[in-house]
Amino acid sequence: MNIQLREIRGFFYSQYFSDGLRMCLGILIPALVLNYLNRFDLGVTLSLGALCVSVVDTPGPLVYKRNAMLASTLCVFLVAMATGFARLNTVTLGIGITIITFIFSMLAVYGTRAAAVGTGTLLVMVFMIEKATPPAQVLPYSLALTAGGVWYLFFSVLFFSIRPYRAAQQALGENIMDVVKFLRIKADFYLPHTDIDENYRKLVSQQIQVSQHQDGIRELLFRSRVMVKESTNASRVLVLIFIDLVDLYEQILATHYDYGEIRKRFGNTGILEEIARVLRQMAHELENIGYAVMSNRRYMHSHDFNAELEHLKLKIDAAASAETGTSNIVLKKILINLRDLNQNIHNIFSYYNSRSSKELIKKPEEVEYSKFVTRQDYAPHEYFDNLSFSSASFRHAVRVSMSCLIGFIASKMYLHGHHSYWVLLTIIVILKPGFSLSKQRNYQRLVGTIAGGIIGIVILKYIPNEKVQFILFITLMIGTYSFTRLNYIVAVIFMTPYVFLLFKFLGVTATSLVQERIIDTAVGSGIAFIAMYIILPRWEFEDVEAYLAGAIHANANYLAKIAETISGNTVSVTDYKLARKDIYVKSANLSAMFERMTSEPKSKQKKLKDIHKFVVLNHILSSYLANLSSAISAKQLDYAQQDNIRLIRKSIAVLNESNRKLGEQQVELICDKIPQNVTESKQLTASEALLKEQLGFVNKISYDIAKVTDSILA
Repeated sequence: MNIQLREIRGFFYSQYFSDGLRMCLGILIPALVLNYLNRFDLGVTLSLGALCVSVVDTPGPLVYKRNAMLASTLCVFLVAMATGFARLNTVTLGIGITIITFIFSMLAVYGTRAAAVGTGTLLVMVFMIEKATPPAQVLPYSLALTAGGVWYLFFSVLFFSIRPYRAAQQALGENIMDVVKFLRIKADFYLPHTDIDENYRKLVSQQIQVSQHQDGIRELLFRSRVMVKESTNASRVLVLIFIDLVDLYEQILATHYDYGEIRKRFGNTGILEEIARVLRQMAHELENIGYAVMSNRRYMHSHDFNAELEHLKLKIDAAASAETGTSNIVLKKILINLRDLNQNIHNIFSYYNSRSSKELIKKPEEVEYSKFVTRQDYAPHEYFDNLSFSSASFRHAVRVSMSCLIGFIASKMYLHGHHSYWVLLTIIVILKPGFSLSKQRNYQRLVGTIAGGIIGIVILKYIPNEKVQFILFITLMIGTYSFTRLNYIVAVIFMTPYVFLLFKFLGVTATSLVQERIIDTAVGSGIAFIAMYIILPRWEFEDVEAYLAGAIHANANYLAKIAETISGNTVSVTDYKLARKDIYVKSANLSAMFERMTSEPKSKQKKLKDIHKFVVLNHILSSYLANLSSAISAKQLDYAQQDNIRLIRKSIAVLNESNRKLGEQQVELICDKIPQNVTESKQLTASEALLKEQLGFVNKISYDIAKVTDSILA
């Protein structure tokens, strides 16, 4: 199938489109039903309440979505009441806007879902500002908004109750696609024309996407299983696929070597191009499986790569006559990695096509799934402990509240349109805790509004037929909510003509509306842009030490688990996989921090080159550790050598020293004494020589990381 066509079809099977369709129906149904019953005004009010609560309807376990929507519904009622009475006086309204925006922007301390509760609540505040509601009608109107929120809550819960595993299946399919992109980038390292440094940038960027999606799937699968205490065939299939997908991802990481050196030694043999070709074929096969998972279809024809791998083996053996020693062992190690990848792909295919629990391959290990999901503390002290200028959430809340107050004053003094609340709406959706995302949102909002405004004018002027306009209205509405998380600028382009058509159906003149929308958005963007720079900004460099320490600690801890295995100690599967997960998460966080820093002002990009070097070294180190762990767990290497233990000790000591300088926790090496079964150095086999070479390289990278850390701290 054509790649572009598959991507388009994949979008319609994705959770993004599913979420957009659900939100569109949940918001639109009250207005349509009550319009049929000649109560259109009440229907619009219910739809507004549903819209505010729908902001919280983000991917995650159903019980958390339900609780968040319940909290959002309560907040909608309270804020609607407060704003409804505060708006009776301009001064009290200004004070109310400042206080409400601060209180609910601070909810970001409780995580992304709580921040969404705050955003949805601020939306109802904005809608109430221009609503001319008499004091006697404030309570009934607030109750109507709340009823809309309650309706959306029940609608969303019903939607997920019908197909409880569909969201996890879609997220899993999308994560497979992420891993496919990662594998293709990895394959490019073996091509002679690929710029290694540039490819590392692509790899690190894609690693962020993979890690973020995997965290979301852990929430959906493991937390839900813990809470409902069930293990149906559907849930077991999804869990087994995810476990093997993470193992496959580790195998991809483990196919890391000194690409520059490999190119020098084997660039003229054609072996590297063959490795790249096989990796791309595997990526294509995995993509087929991912598409089948996402579209909920059977994929009945799985490709076996044994023939390609056997052909590659013959090429490697032929190269042995010219190249001997460890370098040839490296190629054989790559071949082993490729065979492991093939097996993992086959396992994923087998799990997905199993029709009953009896067909599932039994996993010998018992993994405590509850340990793989993070727990958010919702205690009140978390909120109050962050009421200080050292807190990024506090600075963000002050920035939003001050900006909204300035926007409110500007709209009252200089903007006399009927929808000047769009200034506040623009500020609220643009300003985020980080400078990078706020800057990106600002650009996307402004450009998207202008582009969408042009589309809206064309629709209103050249498509007068109301039935066609209504069809376009539904299409634009679905597009808006489908792309909000996927591509915000596209969402805004859809949103602007959707809003124009909405007001047109409400009887508002379209021409003046377009001009007013663009002006208000420009004013709000300008205020947000200035606020990002001057109202308590927080730059990434202020937190860089915490990100460095987190990555160093995760690598040292993973290396300690390897040391325990080499020493003959038993390491549980759960402990090993938790250490592996910690590396993925901390490395992705570090990479994301670096990407955000690159979009900050040049004057704030302190030690950017050193941080980039640290990011690359961290990726190389974690890849080598994955390589070692994979080989040792599969008993592919003979490792009982005192020199190996000493090298690991040195590496951990170096990493611990760097963490000490960063003021963070150090890793304790349990195997302090070399056990009796560990032998003295002797004549090394090729496999032992490869292990020693890899451990030596790990030690070298550890020292390089220590030097870069010192340079950053200087």
